[in-house]
Amino acid sequence: MESNLDDVRKDVISCTRCELSKSRTNAVPGTGQIETGIVFIGEAPGRNEDLQGEPFVGAAGKILSEALAYAGFSREDVYITNVVKCRPPDNRRPNKQEIDSCGIYLKKELEIIKPKMICILGNTAFGSLLGGGEITKNRGKVIKRDGQLYFVTVHPAAIIYNQELRQVIKDDLKALHDILDKIKKGIKIEINE
Repeated sequence: MESNLDDVRKDVISCTRCELSKSRTNAVPGTGQIETGIVFIGEAPGRNEDLQGEPFVGAAGKILSEALAYAGFSREDVYITNVVKCRPPDNRRPNKQEIDSCGIYLKKELEIIKPKMICILGNTAFGSLLGGGEITKNRGKVIKRDGQLYFVTVHPAAIIYNQELRQVIKDDLKALHDILDKIKKGIKIEINE
C-alpha cells in the first residue's frame, strides 16, 4: 500500500480480505481533516454508512456531530474512521477475524495521520486498540500507550438506546477539547499509562 490516504481509501474500497466484503453495499474508509491530528475511531459502519460509503452518517453520526459541535469541534476539522470498514450483517459486533483483516487499513491511516490524539468511541474500538473491556470505568480518561495519546468515551450509537448517555458524550468531548487546548499551550495533563 502507498503511504497516502487516497491509496488507503482505494484499498479499502476494493478489499476482499474477509467475508464482510461479500455482504456490503459499500466499504467505508475514513474521512475528514488530518492536519488537526485528531482521529475518532468507532466500531464499524451501520446501514446508512454502508449505503453511502461514509462513516457516521446515520443516527449515531448525527449524535456524534451534535457532541462535536457542543464541545467546540467542527466535524470537518477531525478525521473519523472505524476499526472495521464494512458493515457486519444485522449490525452485529465485528468478530476478531474481521477486526484483524481491517487492522492493516487502520494502522496505515494512523501512520499517515500521526495523530496527536485518538478518540476511542465505544467498547469494540477500546478492546481492539488498547485491549480494554470496560468503557464506563475508563471513559473521559487520557491513556498513553507506546507514545500515543488516546481518549476514551462511549460510542454515539449507545445514546440511541440510553438517552442518559447523550450528555455524557457531550461532556467527554468537551473535556477532550479542553485537554487538547492544554496540550497546545504546554500545560501538563493527567495521563493514565
